[in-house]
Amino acid sequence: MYSISEASSELGVTPHALRYYEKEGIITPDRLPSGVREYTDSHMKWLKFVVKLRETQMPISTIKKYTELFLEGDYTMEERLSLLEEHQSNIQAQIQTLLSTDAMLNDKIGSYKRIMAERISDM
Repeated sequence: MYSISEASSELGVTPHALRYYEKEGIITPDRLPSGVREYTDSHMKWLKFVVKLRETQMPISTIKKYTELFLEGDYTMEERLSLLEEHQSNIQAQIQTLLSTDAMLNDKIGSYKRIMAERISDM
């Protein structure tokens, strides 16, 4: 079991983020009689997935929709699959954008290094 501070540290998010996910219905941690949140290994596995989705720019509204579908049961698998495939397509587009930007930056960096090397050799 993980406390909210242990869970947030393990996941690399703030306790505020975990409270927000709870408020949005994305996670429902267990509660001690005192009201303190406890996260199980199962919660942590789910939250690691959620964190990855957020890192790749999936909107909270889509994660919330996915969560609702998951909780409704197996008959929603096709819709969940569709959400994930659409997100994967978005990620692949992001990757292509990053790769082309990286290539442009490499060219620009190479130009600066050549110009600087020529200036040094001209001294």
